[in-house]
Order: sequence, then structure tokens, then C-alpha cells
Amino acid sequence: MAQMRRHKSEPFSRRKRAGNGTAAVPETPMLLTRQIVDSEPLGLSVAHSFAEALAHHSSEHSEPVPESPASGSFTQIVIPNSTPELLAEVASTWDLHPVLVEDLFHANQRPKVERYDDVLFVVLKSAVYIDSAEEVEFKEFHLLMKGDVLVIVCQDDRFIDGTPIPDRREDMDAYFTNEKRLWSSDRELLALGPEALVYRLLDTAVDTYFPVLDGLQDDKDGIERQVFSGDTAAAERIYLLSQEVIDVLHTTTHLNRLTQRLGNGATKYAIPGELQAYLDDVTDHLTRVLAESAELREALSQILNVNSTLVAQRQNEDMKKISGWAAILFAPTLIGAIYGMNFDVMPELHWTFGYPMALGLMLGLGIILYTVFKKKKWM
Repeated sequence: MAQMRRHKSEPFSRRKRAGNGTAAVPETPMLLTRQIVDSEPLGLSVAHSFAEALAHHSSEHSEPVPESPASGSFTQIVIPNSTPELLAEVASTWDLHPVLVEDLFHANQRPKVERYDDVLFVVLKSAVYIDSAEEVEFKEFHLLMKGDVLVIVCQDDRFIDGTPIPDRREDMDAYFTNEKRLWSSDRELLALGPEALVYRLLDTAVDTYFPVLDGLQDDKDGIERQVFSGDTAAAERIYLLSQEVIDVLHTTTHLNRLTQRLGNGATKYAIPGELQAYLDDVTDHLTRVLAESAELREALSQILNVNSTLVAQRQNEDMKKISGWAAILFAPTLIGAIYGMNFDVMPELHWTFGYPMALGLMLGLGIILYTVFKKKKWM
């Protein structure tokens, strides 16, 4: 288990990427733009400013686009590595509410959904389990939806499905080519508009918690074996793993509240019935995650109680052995103390067999006590 534990939500945009031979986050921001036209995802375009990304969007939508959210034509803009300057440009271009701007600039937020005028703001958190450290890392994402444009801001070093953000452009293209292939097989969902993509991203984030629970379950099983093997370091490991489970519970609880708010707003904002059904499926996944997390936390609590019982039992066994040997050693000590008083009138001191008798008595009492304690399983 790792000796040092870093903060699990450290903003990735403020540090270098860890790894072998990986480079620092590039200073020039890169925005990845993808058009979805008539439910068909197009190729990836690269921009270096938000204005340039919106220009790509405008060029694709030179003809009037239906105002219906279920038009099947919208734009996705991904910001893999955000900078304060880029976020300021987004805020200025879209004239975002000051409270929203403050949220946008601050990471380490709980999952939530807010609507500011015509802008929908969603904070999502996916999870990755680092088995070597027995630690859950949460990756934060900010979603901004205005009209038919959805902006995805990655706050850390991974995409929302848990894939590490690559440094090379070729690897980036390969990732989004695979994403395009997956989306092409789900055109019915894309036909429901950018809201459908928000729900899909929410579902993707929730699905990352299942491998995390599998990793936590494996380590819980390992802890059980460690406890019954008599390893004294098990208690600390149980406590640390319990903290990871609690973190998962807290995050998924906020995600569950997020889905409830989306469901409550379905009627107000005329969300299609198909999307509501999709949200119900996401909620079902979250319910499973919450239930498994609660069961895992309870199991770790029981293991900790068992470990405490076993430790107390082992200490009791040790005390029995210590008490037994103390009694065995007390017998010859008592005899030696009696005959060491050196009174004038002590017949045994002048008896020829007095010394052998004292030694024999010491040895005999020791053997008798040892036999008794052995039968009582104190030795």
C-alpha cells in the first residue's frame, strides 16, 4: 500500500502529467469540436480558442437549424486542458452569470446541475480505482449547454470514461474516432439533441463506478484473509479502505440528487419521454452503485469488529501464557525466599537432604503447575 496519499481531486490543469516520459500540459489551449448533423457524428476539428470553435459550429450550421432540442443537429466542444484565459473567453463570449463563472473557475465541486438563464451547467465526477495505492481518484467535468452547443471541460487528466488524456495528437484522434464509431451505432439517442448527450455522459460517468466497486471488493477480500492470518497491520488498511468507500458513497449520493433534479425538470423544460426513460436507466445504475457501496461499507465495519475481537483474543492468549509462566516461576521463588530468611531455628538448614529437597520441591511444583496450565491450554 502506498505510503503517501495525495489529494484525490487535485486539479490536473495546474500540474504536470505523471508517467514515464510524459510531457507537461501544453501552454496553447486545444479545443476539440465535433458536429452532429442529422444524428450523424462528423469528423473532429481542432481549434485554439473558443471563438474559433464556435466559428466551426457556425460554418456547419449556415442554414437555419430547427429550434427543437430533438433536431439531431448540435455541436460538441471538448476542452481537454483548460486554462484560466480560455475559461474567461468562454464566460465572456456567452455572457455567463457571475455565479456560474465562479463555479467554472473552481474545481473540487460536488456533482450538481444548475440553470442560469439559457445555460445549463452540470458538474459530473467519474471515478478510477488505483489498485496499487488502494485509492479512488475522482475526475471532475464541467458541462455547459447553450442552445445546440455543448461544452465539456475536463478538469483532470482523463476523459469522462476514465481514458487518460493523451499527449499526442494521433492518440487523441484515435480516441475520438472510436467514440464516433460508438455514437454512430446510437443515432436514435443523438436524434434527441444535445440533452441526450448530457444524459449519455452522465451514464458514462456512473458506469465508471462499477470497476471501482470491483477493485474495492477485491481489496476487501484481501483484507479478510489478512485479518485471519493474524497480520497486525490490517486495522489501518481497513480504515483507509473504508474512507475510500465513504468517498464513493458521498459522490454517488450527489450524483443521485443530480438525476433527481433532472427528472424533476423534465416536465418544466419539455424533455422528451425517451430521454426520461434514459434518465430512469441511469438512476437505476446509480441505485445499484449506492447499494453496493453501502454493503461494502457495512462489510468493512464488520471486518473491523472481527479484527478487534481477534486482537483481543490474541492478547488474552498472551496474557494466559504470561500468567502461567509467572506462576511457575513464583513457586521456586517462594521456596527460595522462605529458606533464604536465615533464622537460627530452621531444621531443614542443618539437614543433610535439605538442599536436594528444596531443589526437588522447586522443580516438582514447576512441573505440576506446567502440567495443569498445559491441560487448561494456557501454555
